[in-house]
Amino acid sequence: MDHSVSVVDVGQQLNRKTATIGYFAGFVALGLAYAVLGPTLTDLAANVGVDLTRIAYVLSARGLGYLVGSLVGGRLYDTIKGNPVMAGSLLVAAAILLAVPFASVLWLLVGLAFLLGAFLGAVDVGGNTLLVWLQRDRVGPYMNGLHFFFGVGAFLSPVIIAQAVMLTGGVRWGYWVVAILLLPVVVLLARVPSPSSFSHDEAGNSTRAETRLRNTRLQNVRLVGLIAFFFFLYVGAESSFGGWIATYAKATGMGDAVTAAYLTSAFWGAMMVGRLLSVPMATRFSPRQVLAGDLAGCLVSVLALVVWMGNPIATWIGTFGAGLFMASIFPTAISLAERHLKITGTVTSLFFVGASLGGMSLPLLIGQLFESIGPGVTILAIALAMLLAALVLGLVLWSTRKPQQEANHA
Repeated sequence: MDHSVSVVDVGQQLNRKTATIGYFAGFVALGLAYAVLGPTLTDLAANVGVDLTRIAYVLSARGLGYLVGSLVGGRLYDTIKGNPVMAGSLLVAAAILLAVPFASVLWLLVGLAFLLGAFLGAVDVGGNTLLVWLQRDRVGPYMNGLHFFFGVGAFLSPVIIAQAVMLTGGVRWGYWVVAILLLPVVVLLARVPSPSSFSHDEAGNSTRAETRLRNTRLQNVRLVGLIAFFFFLYVGAESSFGGWIATYAKATGMGDAVTAAYLTSAFWGAMMVGRLLSVPMATRFSPRQVLAGDLAGCLVSVLALVVWMGNPIATWIGTFGAGLFMASIFPTAISLAERHLKITGTVTSLFFVGASLGGMSLPLLIGQLFESIGPGVTILAIALAMLLAALVLGLVLWSTRKPQQEANHA
């Protein structure tokens, strides 16, 4: 009898490890697909014959698609098995990436960006939700690991684009290589069993769940709203950095297309390093402490870009610093929410609605002002968004302070 139980336990542990590897691989693929647009904006604008003001609609369309995909995906993960949804979304995203270099008119490119955002949004919601369901109270380090692997993909994507430009003189092969790299991940996720959501009995057995149950419905709604607004500001800043820093560098004369692509890669590479460092940090410090440190470091880096705007050395150092300290903000905020809320696909999708709105609106605003005001509007807009995000985080930490103290004394 004991032997049969141990065999079942070993099987469950193996399935958990395999599923975790699948989600990590899925987020490498997500990072590859998400980061490909930023360093290719100028080339895409040339393909469709528009200026930088109008090509900004591509980033906004991706953000709007992310919003739609997050909403629809959140409901899907609550009702059907999640891994096939993630696998199917990545498969469609690969097909879209194959088509992007062929778009010769703006409306078609915008439509493809919208669809790409929608399916990537579904992948993003799925990875975050399913990992919480899989790892439960152990999710903190794994969540940081998940977003580390997003950073791996986002770091490699501009490198692939830079190599494609150097070898072929264009970005087409870069898109095709990224699309092909998504396919093995599709196969892996399709073969991994899907985890189930928290049951009410399981939720009642944990101290964190008791803390969540003590919150009133109104308090929960307020906390979800605050966290969603925080994601709006933070993701707006992150998307603007990843999407516009290459164009900013070229417009200010800091380098050609290849150099600008490598600057984008430095941003995502710093995020990759930061997320790797955040894995052991998540076991030593609380989410509140990590978030406070992240926001402080990020503000220092972004404000340095403002003070020494246009300086190449300051741009490289500030870009790396911003990526390093932005790295664990998103996953740590999810971990903080998990301590005070019951995480469902719907709740996660609301967080991603805020994130998608930010990723859609701030890059669009920068695009509308880039040529009329100048490239510096990129850095100023990002700095303002991060300052506001720090204020909203303060409200989030204040509103969760009392429940956290009660949990500590329980």
